[in-house]
Amino acid sequence: MNTIPRSALILGLAGLIPFLWGAATVLSPALNQWGLMNLGPRFSGYFVGLQYGVIILAFMSGVLWGFATKATGRAATAGYVLSVIPALWAFFMVGAGPASSAVNLIVGFLALLLLDWHFWKLELAPPWWMHLRVLLTAIVVASFLPLVI
Repeated sequence: MNTIPRSALILGLAGLIPFLWGAATVLSPALNQWGLMNLGPRFSGYFVGLQYGVIILAFMSGVLWGFATKATGRAATAGYVLSVIPALWAFFMVGAGPASSAVNLIVGFLALLLLDWHFWKLELAPPWWMHLRVLLTAIVVASFLPLVI
């Protein structure tokens, strides 16, 4: 059973909107200006993608923590330890400027994908998990590229 549940796929794709919007406003000065005028600076340019990236890495730490609750003994302890890494990474590695923050978020999301794989391999994540996570991670990483270039 590797089919992603429809609701998980729709919600996962909807969760990409701030990443894609941030990239679009970085690539298009006109769209960025519209966003600044109508939504404010929090929701335009590099700021929206970087802030949302920090939020999502912290959120994903919680998801991994939930997976760790399915383990026992040392595997549970290791799972709990691993689960806090994405949130700590975002906290310590984002904030030194847009380009370096974007690079650090790319690294964070790629490392998160490895953690996803680890929990999935231990059968703590659903069978369809990696299909969803690879898709979402590829789009998230691509959305940070305009901030790096």
